[in-house]
Amino acid sequence: MAPSSALQQVLLSPAELSYLHTSLASTPPIRPDGRTSRQFRPLIAESNILPGTNGSARICFDDGTEAIVGAKAEVEKSRPVFAAREEEGEGEEMAEGQGEGGERGRNEWVDISVEIPGMRDDDSMPVFLSALLSEALLADGGFTRKLWINRRFHWKLYIDILLLSQPLSYPLPLLSLTTHLALLATRLPRLKSEKDEDPMFDDDWEASVFLFPQSQTAKPPATLLVMAVSSNIIFDPSKEELAVAEVVLAVSISSSPSSFTPESEMDVGERKGGSLKLLAVRTIDPPSRLTHPGVPNVVNTATGGTATDNMEMAMAREEGVWKSPRGGAKRKLIAEMIRKVLEKGGVGEEVLDGLEAVGLE
Repeated sequence: MAPSSALQQVLLSPAELSYLHTSLASTPPIRPDGRTSRQFRPLIAESNILPGTNGSARICFDDGTEAIVGAKAEVEKSRPVFAAREEEGEGEEMAEGQGEGGERGRNEWVDISVEIPGMRDDDSMPVFLSALLSEALLADGGFTRKLWINRRFHWKLYIDILLLSQPLSYPLPLLSLTTHLALLATRLPRLKSEKDEDPMFDDDWEASVFLFPQSQTAKPPATLLVMAVSSNIIFDPSKEELAVAEVVLAVSISSSPSSFTPESEMDVGERKGGSLKLLAVRTIDPPSRLTHPGVPNVVNTATGGTATDNMEMAMAREEGVWKSPRGGAKRKLIAEMIRKVLEKGGVGEEVLDGLEAVGLE
């Protein structure tokens, strides 16, 4: 389970928590900012903002939270490894990360660092966010294959993620979307050498190639934050909504290349990248578990009630009293939350399509 999302604890009274929980549990849910359950916060996105990097991006949410990501690639020599031949009993020298099928990368070729204002690099939150972003990026092994040059050399990619503002809410979606956009904008010099020669590249940056070509369906992963209150599923929760959340999931997705449809055969409005695939799911410990429960009037001596030893029974008899959630989530609810992200025409596709629309030139 991930660390609590309460980077800055929301100071709401039990009465305010009860009112907010009742609003979000109604049908349809009533959110404090007026958004629908599937609607994301407005954001400002731009790419290629750092001239000294291979790719960069900046995203700012309407609440003032802002992040910037830069990707820098360097050529690194691969360590030779030896694979034994079963039939001959001899050792065969192979490049690091190379398998029997040819190109295959290693997770060590990607280095991700996260910086959050007011936190050390070895604090639990930056370390966990870096691990979670790495998990989604390296889940299927396709990303590291893009860094393979030949049997002797590979690209080493450094991804530096900086949260420019104070974390007003759980920063994982902001950092993930910014990293997604930065990788879409990342370019590598065009390779001129052949086979296992020392790599030589074209000096013309205009001839460079995208790490994720627009003509291919493979795209970087994105991690979305989804919460549930009662049976209502809510996307992109704010810090106030997280304070009453019963279940919070971090769902990592990417485009599925196996379902690619040529653009000439696509129907009007059909997504170019096809369907989505699930990479990882993590539960987030919501700050609602740390809130103080309300006191029913029947046991509140300040309002003429009578004290009792059985507070749980008293809270069950009186409706509208805030009680922090306890226990886990039902499997059916978690499966429904994941389905809402992956469904055709759902929130996941809307987010990825919106980021692809940002100019990369």
